Amino acid sequence: MITRNDLNPDLLRAEYAVRGPVPARAKQLEAQGRKVIYCNIGNPQAFASQRPITYLRQLLALVEYPALLEDPAARPLFPGDVMAKARRILERHPSGTGAYTHEAGIPFIRKAVADFIGRRDGIPADPDHILLTDGASKGVEAAIVALLKDRRDGILIPIPQYPLYSAEIALRGGRAIGYHLDEKRHWQLREESLTAAISRARAEGTRPVAIAVINPGNPTGAVLAHENIEMIIRFARAHGLAILADEVYQENVYVSDRRFHSFAKVMHEMGEAAVSLFSFHSVSKGFLGECGHRGGYVELRNIPDDVLAQLMKLQSISLCAGVVGQLAVYVMVEPPAPGEESYARYVRERDGLLAAFKAKAEMLGRGINAIPGMSLQAPQGALYAFVRFELPAEPGVDPAGMGPEQQAAYEAQRDNAYCLALLEETGICVVPGSGFGQEPGTLHFRTTFLPSREEIEELVERLGAFHRRYVERLATRGSAVPAPAG
Repeated sequence: MITRNDLNPDLLRAEYAVRGPVPARAKQLEAQGRKVIYCNIGNPQAFASQRPITYLRQLLALVEYPALLEDPAARPLFPGDVMAKARRILERHPSGTGAYTHEAGIPFIRKAVADFIGRRDGIPADPDHILLTDGASKGVEAAIVALLKDRRDGILIPIPQYPLYSAEIALRGGRAIGYHLDEKRHWQLREESLTAAISRARAEGTRPVAIAVINPGNPTGAVLAHENIEMIIRFARAHGLAILADEVYQENVYVSDRRFHSFAKVMHEMGEAAVSLFSFHSVSKGFLGECGHRGGYVELRNIPDDVLAQLMKLQSISLCAGVVGQLAVYVMVEPPAPGEESYARYVRERDGLLAAFKAKAEMLGRGINAIPGMSLQAPQGALYAFVRFELPAEPGVDPAGMGPEQQAAYEAQRDNAYCLALLEETGICVVPGSGFGQEPGTLHFRTTFLPSREEIEELVERLGAFHRRYVERLATRGSAVPAPAG
């Protein structure tokens, strides 16, 4: 029988906190009949407050089951423009959803993605440099596989980060090089932090090959300023780094003084032709929230043909992305146009979802910042908030006197204990900040604002009461032993 000692050590060192011990305990409590407010993962359609976009599901239904196109009884269920588009898809892709496609994806969908990028950014995009993937995560995985040549190679990742990056780097035998985001400046990147990170890595024998940037940010909810993106591109050029631009939340921007700027557009404006760029997008986020359909793409810029051929070979090993996910990408980049029958409903559903996200982000920001001992750089975008909380010092413990690894382990123990107690006492499921990385001497947790407005209000109220109780217990007992559930 295989034992843990028989497993790949790179698998053992990979961690993914979003589905870690706190969510696992939440499932146990739910099975026992407890109500749980899940705020641990960006999975919009797991919540009753988000329903699928009608246009997308209607189109997928017709392409999955073309007999509906000829069934008179089905015609009242589907607007004429949706039926016409389904027919056009099947004319251009007669094999439907049950057969493999070209390894890079259905050609006319790749062309539609290129046209979408052209409309979004006002720059040319090449369909031959676009790969359709099973969600953005598969595109990230492909880039990391391609770029890590041996165990000395490393990729700069933000701290805090979405743990896909550290997990994939670990699985591929590489090294994660953390650079700290500036919480006081609403989680923007600082060149000094990047320089310190890359200098430290090189001194330790690591060879940096790329930098990953998440914009809008996960878990921070930050939206990067144009000048911040310019700085990152100049830094990548100076240090010979490729850029992995995770842009899956580009539709999710909620503040008037920020807007999404793609790395592709800023690089084009700068005339930068020497920095290789991998840009990722997905149907899982934005307002579609189609996580289960696993649709995404990666656009490749400043990639020579012989490198592109190798990336295409890597894609072909998995044969192709799921066809239904490819079709969902098609809807994302080519929605109904003004004047079409479905347009008004599509716009109403889209704008309603984005307005609800904005309202809940603002509600969460106001509520958290009103709780003594908690603070939050209110989310400017994405679907998350990275909440900072303060706990009194434990008697006889001086984290500042610990080594870096010992301090990180101590702070991870503290934020994990806090989040488990929060779950046990209130039913609120969040992810400890140590699962994403955090500045030494600070404690955080990540929450989504996907639940309904009523649940967000309930969350803030319960959180404030819990935090007061927890701090009081810690002050009186010297350790915050969770109270019994009930």
